[in-house]
Amino acid sequence: MTDTHLSDTTFSKFDLPEPVRQGIEEAGFTRCTHIQALALPIALAGRDVAGQAQTGTGKTAAFLIATFNRLLRHPPDPQRRPNQIRALILAPTRELAIQIHKDAVLLGKHTGLKLGLAYGGTDYDKQRQQLADGVDILIGTPGRIIDYFKQKVFDMKHVEVMVLDEADRMFDLGFIKDIRFLLRRMTPPAERQSMLFSATLSHRVMELAFEHMNDPEKVQTEDEQVTAERVRQVIYYPANPEKIPLLLGLLKRLGPSRSMVFVNTKHMADKLDAWLRGNGIKARVLSGDVPQQKRQRLLKQFEDNEFDVLVATDVAARGLHIPDVSHVFNFDLPQSGEDYVHRIGRTGRAGAEGDAISFACEASAFTLPEIEQYIGFKIDSEAIDRSLLVDPAPPAKREVRQPPGGRARGGRGDPSRRGGPPRRRRSG
Repeated sequence: MTDTHLSDTTFSKFDLPEPVRQGIEEAGFTRCTHIQALALPIALAGRDVAGQAQTGTGKTAAFLIATFNRLLRHPPDPQRRPNQIRALILAPTRELAIQIHKDAVLLGKHTGLKLGLAYGGTDYDKQRQQLADGVDILIGTPGRIIDYFKQKVFDMKHVEVMVLDEADRMFDLGFIKDIRFLLRRMTPPAERQSMLFSATLSHRVMELAFEHMNDPEKVQTEDEQVTAERVRQVIYYPANPEKIPLLLGLLKRLGPSRSMVFVNTKHMADKLDAWLRGNGIKARVLSGDVPQQKRQRLLKQFEDNEFDVLVATDVAARGLHIPDVSHVFNFDLPQSGEDYVHRIGRTGRAGAEGDAISFACEASAFTLPEIEQYIGFKIDSEAIDRSLLVDPAPPAKREVRQPPGGRARGGRGDPSRRGGPPRRRRSG
């Protein structure tokens, strides 16, 4: 965390239980980020908070510290059964839920509080048994949590803290009915502490806050620019045939240490991956149909520098915490301003600097006015220096493996080859 990203407020200023203070110190935290300095005084006093801050600014630590404080200061009801959770933290994506749980393990390891994690795609019986055995804090995505709730694996009659992270994304992914289902079945707003965090506190987000929270106090960092200040943004206007030569030229000239390239469809992700590999660039694809265990393995390999470029569809734009991404490329411009913000938010995290480079080609330039209106300024454009356009080698051939006892995927009739835009997938 850079000094410019930190406030003058130190964690030592707050009256925190010793186990919480010990976790903060061992995590290496001394000074609060700006959103932490704004939200913690309110949350530690037991009041509800609706906070707006950019991605990567420390929201997770703010609500975890407040949650631990509340649960340690208020002993549980003696009548509470083990499978009755005390806190619920909801996230829109599996990756974000996993990251929150990871941070909770680090910050809360001295609290004695039991943590549970529930998300779709894997470990169904393992997660179910963990909840049946009893946890204090349940972290997860709405779909899997509702599944277990309806089976009566756990209940919410003793919920003391509710956290809704990235509330705007909950709307985008169609989770809002699920969120309301859960909120209506836990303790009433006046009997619990509620915290809501979002990159944008839109009217629909605040409507949800006032409906299901107890007079929440709204806080937001002073910088109202929705994209991180330290991310340099530039746009090129290539013809469609120039996009791959331009991307290869930029990767060669800039030499990014770790970069993400966003595209709008899985078909384009696979195509671009083949071009990159054919030109000597180690790349992998992360899209909506990648199984959860493989997704986690890919992300770990990316963090460990086993490959240089992660080609991703928008399913990966939110909730991923990948340190030290130096460059984000929008090979295809996204279809909305919100998607643009969350794509480029993968770089310039925690006060670091980063670069976001976008291509406005004939196929996607029409979305640029909406993006610039959303972020509140015009993105600087760069003329294409012809020396940047690399004459590419042919794309690598796609590796086709013959599954045991069946036809190889990727041939005619394979559903994965069907055209058309990808269907929006729910992450819970």
